[in-house]
Amino acid sequence: MLGLIVLVSIGALVVWAIASYNGLVGMRNQVANGWRQIDVQLKRRHDLIPNLVNAVRGSMDFERDTLTAVMEARARAASATGPADAAQKEGQLTQALGRLFAVAENYPALKSNDNVRMLQEELSSTENKVSFARQFYNDIATKFNTAQQVFPTNIFAGMFGFTAAELLQATEAPEERKAPQVRF
Repeated sequence: MLGLIVLVSIGALVVWAIASYNGLVGMRNQVANGWRQIDVQLKRRHDLIPNLVNAVRGSMDFERDTLTAVMEARARAASATGPADAAQKEGQLTQALGRLFAVAENYPALKSNDNVRMLQEELSSTENKVSFARQFYNDIATKFNTAQQVFPTNIFAGMFGFTAAELLQATEAPEERKAPQVRF
């Protein structure tokens, strides 16, 4: 009888260990998928930028520095490796695009250009998709990290070489995160 209890206990422990390992593998794959979803949207963004720059180039002849800054930021962002590097370089690209849009507001011909408006809307839509993909990534990465850190799964996570997933963070400076003050 005692042998049967020990055997059942060992069997339950083995089943639990297999389920824990498979759960961690599944979450690790979801984290990888989450990052790939971000990557797909960033590639879409990178593909739209040259079209936007070409659409505004003729109307903004003396704004070459702004256009050059956007294309250089795009090149750096496209060469990013990993979540932290991508977040930092994509933040720089977002700032460069913001400057481009701000300068473009001074050109009535651009504001009325359907192609420029369409590209701006596409970029805006893509930005929203990137935001949602980042949120999904951070959610699943947090679940994965938590699963690795709780006892007793943390024992198996360490034994099998699971490492914490990197979370994405806002890259703007602390002063840029402050709420704007509105005065009338």
